[in-house]
Formats: sequence, structure tokens, C-alpha cells
Amino acid sequence: SSARDTELMSTLINSNNAVIDVMDAGTVMRFLTTFFALTNQHKLMTGTARMQERPIKLLVDALRTIGAAIEYQHKEGYPPHKIANFKKQLSNSISIDGSISSQYLSALLMLAPTLEKGLTLKVKNGATSKPYLLMTIELMKHFGVAVEIEDSIYKVKHSTYTFKEFAVEPDWSSASYWYSIFVLSDAERLELTGYRKSSLQGDKALAQLMESFGVKTTFNSKGALLTKQAPHLPASIDFINNPDLAQTFAVVCAALEHNCVFTGLHTLKIKETDRVLAIQQELQKLGADFNEEGEQWTVIPPKGNWKSESVSINTYHDHRMAMAFAPLACIMPSITIESPEVVNKSYPSFWADLEKVGFTIN
Repeated sequence: SSARDTELMSTLINSNNAVIDVMDAGTVMRFLTTFFALTNQHKLMTGTARMQERPIKLLVDALRTIGAAIEYQHKEGYPPHKIANFKKQLSNSISIDGSISSQYLSALLMLAPTLEKGLTLKVKNGATSKPYLLMTIELMKHFGVAVEIEDSIYKVKHSTYTFKEFAVEPDWSSASYWYSIFVLSDAERLELTGYRKSSLQGDKALAQLMESFGVKTTFNSKGALLTKQAPHLPASIDFINNPDLAQTFAVVCAALEHNCVFTGLHTLKIKETDRVLAIQQELQKLGADFNEEGEQWTVIPPKGNWKSESVSINTYHDHRMAMAFAPLACIMPSITIESPEVVNKSYPSFWADLEKVGFTIN
């Protein structure tokens, strides 16, 4: 993959540098903090100003319980933090709140077989984005490590990974922008190559969710074939298992002038930006809104002749903001995406791919 986060992970995991700068990559921060801590590598973990606002306390607490020495450099519970040493395993059982990030759980499980005593992970308050935790477990199984699951308890014995060939799937989160384009355009069919019905990714739920928006997904040997069907727009959508799809659906609902209630978005405020606030501020430019009340967020659609206007979208250093709002070009005269290079984080060829299907990019 040419995605910046993938290349960053590949580079940093093999780095001999004492300072590890993950930039704005939350996955890289969580996975490498765990990797370096439990393989006894002394590192200073840091990142962008926004990364230093994103909490990591739950993961660090868990690693400390296991026996790793980690010290915060500035603010308690947030990067940067220094990984000092890991002399011996102090505990083989930890409890952790799973409602903040499934990546904490995945990171601990992936390193668990390297621990002399193995690890039992007790997850409290459920696991947000649980399909991604289950995907981690399936991948561990593919490479020879079993995870025993009993309710919210995950057990991994000391064991060794065995290399096997593995084909990396295309990213379903990235596919959501093409589904959005398909909904908002006059296209009658669209083929997305490489996507499989058997995918382990949580965002595969996109195909089912988009049925209500008039998209039928048929899987064949090449990938996913999108065709049109009668829409039955939903009154509400729960994103607890796939919060990365929220921006896409917020824009689609606004574009279709459809009022819709979102739930399961509590993690959006600690992403690359405060995504709830970002969605709200940019939808307001269309005359729409994204109202927050308790644990519910409602898309309030725009009114009037808003489609005849041009609009400039702030991306807030967030790749998903850029790609989620870009499909509005299907129904508006033009749309300006500020800092378009943010897509390099996950989908560097996004703008080039849009040009291939007929969009004009200046």
C-alpha cells in the first residue's frame, strides 16, 4: 500500500531511532507503543500537536500492569511518552475499558503470544468497533496463534507466529466515498475491484447500510458491482461498529435533504480532529447542521437553492473530511477542498481516481 500510515508503520517498526514520530497516525501510535514496550525497546513516542491531544492512558496503564516502564513527558495520559524498559512480566491478566478504542485491545492481543505467561484480557463496557477486534483475532489465527474467547474475556497462550501468505484486502472505509458518489450521481453501475463478500472488515457493513440509500451490491469474481434500486431512507443509523463511515453518511444524508439520527459516535471526538465538530461546521456551510443531543447526533438537511452555490470545505487535517465531502461535486457547480493532500494518509490516489471517472480537478 502507498498509504502514508502504512508506509510509516513499516518504516518505524524497524527504526533504530530513539525518537519515534508517528505524525498523526493513531493506529501507528497505539500499535508501536505496545510493540516497543513489550519487546523491551527504549523509545520516545511522539507525534503532531493533535496526536498529543489524543488519549493513550488506558493502553499505557495496561502495559504498566504487564510490567512495562512508561513515563509521560508532558501531560498525564497523553503522548509524548518514554518507554524505558520491560524486565519481566508482572501480570498475565489485565482489565481494560473497551469503549474508547478497539485498537488498544488489538495491540495487546497481537503482542500477547510473545509474553512468557501469555495474557488474559478482560474487556469492560463492551468493545467499540468490535468487528476490527474480531478481524485481529482471525488474522492471528491465520498466522498460527489462537485466541480463546469467553464472553468479554480473551485468552492468548505463549506461542509463536508462523508466516503464511496473505492477501491484503482493499479498504472498505475508502469504498464508502465511491458509494456516496454513486448515490449522488446519475451512474447506473459501478464496479469496485477486489472487494469480497467474505471480508473481515467492520466497514463492510457499508454495503448493507447503502441498500437503504438505493444501492444494491452484488459480489462477483472481480469484486463488488453497484447498481441502483429503490431507496428507503433510514430514520436512524448506529455506527458503534463502524464510526469511520459517519462522515460519509452525514454528507449523503444532507445532500439528499434527509433528516437522520446517528448513534455510536462517541469516539469521533478523539480522532484526527473532533469529527463531530468538523461535520457540524462544514454542513452549516451548506445550510445543513449536525445537532448533538446526549448520545444522538441528527443530520438537519439544508433547504432552499443550496445546490446552486459553490462551497469551500475545511478538512481539519483529516483525510476523511476531504473524501467525504468531495462527492458533493456531483450535485453542486463546484466544491473546493482545502489541504487536499490530507488524503495521502489513507488513499493517496483518490484525486487521480476521481479524474479517471470524469471529475475535473484543478
